[in-house]
Amino acid sequence: MCGICGKISLNGNVTEELIRKMCGVLTHRGPDDEGVWVLDYAPMNSQSVRSNSIGGVSVGLGHRRLAIIDLSPAGHQPMSNEDGTIWIVLNGEIYNFPELRDALEKKGHKFKSRTDTEVVIHLYEDKGAECVKDLRGMFAFAIWDDRKKLLFAARDRIGKKPLYYYHNNQALIFASEIKAILQDSEVSREVNRPSITDYLSYGYTPAPETMFRNIMKLPPAHFMIYENGNVRIERYWELDFSKKIKLSEEDYCRRTMELLEEATKIRLISDVPLGAFLSGGIDSSAVVYMMSKLSSKPVKTFSIGFDNKDYSELKYAKIIAERFKTEHHEYVVKPDAIELLPKLVWHYNEPYADSSALPSYYVAKMTRQEVAVALNGDGGDECFGGYERFMAARYAELINKAPIPFKKKIIEAIIKRIPESLEFKDFKTRLRRFLVMSSKPYRERHYNWVTIFRDSEKENLFSNEFNKEISGRNSFSYLNKAFNECGSKDIVDMVMCADIKTNLLDDLLVKMDIATMANSLEGRSPFLDHKMMEFCAAMPSNMKIKGTKLKYILKKALSKALPKEILSRGKMGFGVPLDEWFRKELKDYSYGILMSNDCTNRGYFKKDAIRKILDEHAAGKANNGARIWSLLFLELWHREFIDKGQRA
Repeated sequence: MCGICGKISLNGNVTEELIRKMCGVLTHRGPDDEGVWVLDYAPMNSQSVRSNSIGGVSVGLGHRRLAIIDLSPAGHQPMSNEDGTIWIVLNGEIYNFPELRDALEKKGHKFKSRTDTEVVIHLYEDKGAECVKDLRGMFAFAIWDDRKKLLFAARDRIGKKPLYYYHNNQALIFASEIKAILQDSEVSREVNRPSITDYLSYGYTPAPETMFRNIMKLPPAHFMIYENGNVRIERYWELDFSKKIKLSEEDYCRRTMELLEEATKIRLISDVPLGAFLSGGIDSSAVVYMMSKLSSKPVKTFSIGFDNKDYSELKYAKIIAERFKTEHHEYVVKPDAIELLPKLVWHYNEPYADSSALPSYYVAKMTRQEVAVALNGDGGDECFGGYERFMAARYAELINKAPIPFKKKIIEAIIKRIPESLEFKDFKTRLRRFLVMSSKPYRERHYNWVTIFRDSEKENLFSNEFNKEISGRNSFSYLNKAFNECGSKDIVDMVMCADIKTNLLDDLLVKMDIATMANSLEGRSPFLDHKMMEFCAAMPSNMKIKGTKLKYILKKALSKALPKEILSRGKMGFGVPLDEWFRKELKDYSYGILMSNDCTNRGYFKKDAIRKILDEHAAGKANNGARIWSLLFLELWHREFIDKGQRA
């Protein structure tokens, strides 16, 4: 696991100094080694070289290494083939590299290391762009092909590893994090202002855009070729929900366990100590179970919690730790953890409104004190149907198809009987929200369920001038595009597919990457193995959600492995007690930041509208915790990345 960066310039102005600057802000992603290569005539064992530009083109590649496989100097990057015509920087893990290496050696390829990186080099020599289809794992890499004078870059199928890029008519700059790209003085720190409305809807900047103008994200399952000043981007894989397989429940269970065991097993390959995040939920518990089954030593597990028991899962994590006799570690997050917020802003590079970034950072920090690799349960909900919104989509469709008199009289009568509540976790609150939205078309309904600020709320929040500026921007189009790309007509399939293409990609995977890499920790996700995801996409939705039972097949498959207390408990999620914090310990902090002249003079918001959000929350008239957090992160991001850049 590493940090990568680079620049290809048609002006011949790539310098070693620039590449080292870019590497310098990625040190947390790779504390073990640094490699810089400028152009392509370095001896194999050289760490850096500067040579004259050939044909007006200069190339620089940079790498920060977190050594996981082959800890020797042979794993140093940038790495080349035998004759120095192919150079690569890679971030990630290729789990099937031993099999690929065996096949390549039989073809006559010679290896000088035990790394997966070198396998990608030779695979590219054999297959060119098609090489990505053979890779199983998480990755983002860039290859300079000096024979063809082009850059080939690719990202894994699911999007676990990031790759950002900047392109103009003279250069392409890429990196694992935006802050590395910003080290180049050619790149201006301009806000992508229309994306602010998208951010306040979803809590992140939807791909392929970023919050910086002219800096983009390479989408997952895509490769990019930069040649003669032009960029070409192509998709190489798609998760297919349209083709279903028909098995008995027993066979679905058997295959689920086979795939989970295999996906876990290949993620245990490591030359450094590893452990597991353990929330106490089904997914992380299943991974710990598999690790315990496959390991001869006790698994090291790590859990995070809060003083507020409504948000803490520590007791469930302890049940699993005791069940599988793990070496267990706990950490309790307190409200003073808000002091970490400016640091999170720096690490995330963009505004990011998912408050679980806070505990995720802490659990990663704690974990890194003991191990360098941690497995997690990410993807279990997306694969097997673990979110209430998936089930809600099915039942809302049934209600929506009911006769209009029934909907108007019965549904409206029920809504009136349920009082509005500030408690998001309360069943009646969730039921009321479900019924209110049930009459809307399924896409619009899902949009309203997943957004922080609804469109009408944003209109009231934004200044008149900013509303005019973004009048042509439609935040819903991002989610609508994801729905359009789903091949199935089953409502649950469509919602799950859209969720994978949006929330999983731009929220959850970003959180895991940043939380782990900020602490020089590698995170691995067995449920996000693409073979597991393909199997789940081909599974009929009634095997995932049966009646009101979420994760039906996964729970059944794990029925003999996990305790009943874990299998039968409701989903809590990795939430943070923001509502309580912003009414008590962090009330003054939120007012101080959001009512400051710096914030109110940016021209985005009406000052009175922000004050209303704060006042209503403080008085207990509304639960605006998530909204306040999103506004705080946006303002602090401006101060860190825009204001500081303007002063520099």
